[in-house]
Amino acid sequence: MDISVYRPGELSSADRAAWTALQSKAHLNGSPELANPFLSPEFALAVGRTRRGVRIAVVREEGEPAAFFPFQRTAAGVGRAVGLGVSDCQGLVHRPGFAWDAQDLLRACGLAVWEFDHLVEGQAPFEAGASGTFPSPVMDVDQGYDTYLRQLRGQSPKFTRTTLAKERRLGRDAGEVRYVHDERDPAALHTLMRWKSAQYRRTGRSDRFAHPWINQLVHQLHHTRSQPFAGVLSMLYADGRPVAAHFGLRTERVLACWFPAYDPAFARYSPGLVLHLRMAEAAAADGIAYLDLGRGQKEYKDSLKTRELFVSEGWVTRRHPVALGHRARRAPVRALRNAVLSRPELFEPADRILKRMGKIRSRR
Repeated sequence: MDISVYRPGELSSADRAAWTALQSKAHLNGSPELANPFLSPEFALAVGRTRRGVRIAVVREEGEPAAFFPFQRTAAGVGRAVGLGVSDCQGLVHRPGFAWDAQDLLRACGLAVWEFDHLVEGQAPFEAGASGTFPSPVMDVDQGYDTYLRQLRGQSPKFTRTTLAKERRLGRDAGEVRYVHDERDPAALHTLMRWKSAQYRRTGRSDRFAHPWINQLVHQLHHTRSQPFAGVLSMLYADGRPVAAHFGLRTERVLACWFPAYDPAFARYSPGLVLHLRMAEAAAADGIAYLDLGRGQKEYKDSLKTRELFVSEGWVTRRHPVALGHRARRAPVRALRNAVLSRPELFEPADRILKRMGKIRSRR
């Protein structure tokens, strides 16, 4: 086994094609989660154009690519998943039956530690360093939208009935409802980002789009088109006015949900939920197997999901002082955050405080 590490621009077209081929066949090889667009070469290369330290390890067996491991690293050897903080799926993309030693891989990559927060299932050498595992809800549409909707009616009849009724009411009150699955107008993307930034501020959360690199990354991915990867902007209009939007990433069989938002003026119609049902319908018609809603406990995800995948967070470390220092610094922060998120008696008052702060910030 030979491991070579490349800068994003050094990756050959043959290696990119081999990487894509592994993802395209993942569902046939019993690892459908490896087809997630956050594990694609396009995502790694896009992050590489906006962030320093992105590298890609290519593992070869008998001269042929067997696995691809994208990561970011500092000069001190601190490694993290590519796009950590915005990436919803992380890990090593590999051929069926491939086995690896995490310590050997880190050593070859010049890493003392590799940190992840959305590690895909089935990565045993990395899972040994996991400190927690969390559900990532999905909407299965591989049997068609009608089958999905029938299942949704069975598990959440009131939710389904109410959401569909709100869409009809939106059409009566505001004008013709129109859905565009793949909107290419840059102005529509700016609308989504403006809504999302306002939502972050309103709820007291950190505004991701205040970070220039995330802005650049999303714009780049919106313009990225390859076979089978694409950035997909979906829009819901009422009488020509945008009322809800979503930007996500897709491969041949997976649509990864990423940035949803809506116009608060239309909140009573639940336009975000209406949008997700329209997305599911269009994705099913486009051959998508499932929509990955991403890690995070949200009521709308519980209502829309058909099942759950699981992702992990943690660190893989070598015996190295840099690894010890990094983990000592990061572990308490993660433990506190997860404790608050998992316990309603802690989360609810914290959430109220954040929203009060958000209201004050929004008035400025």
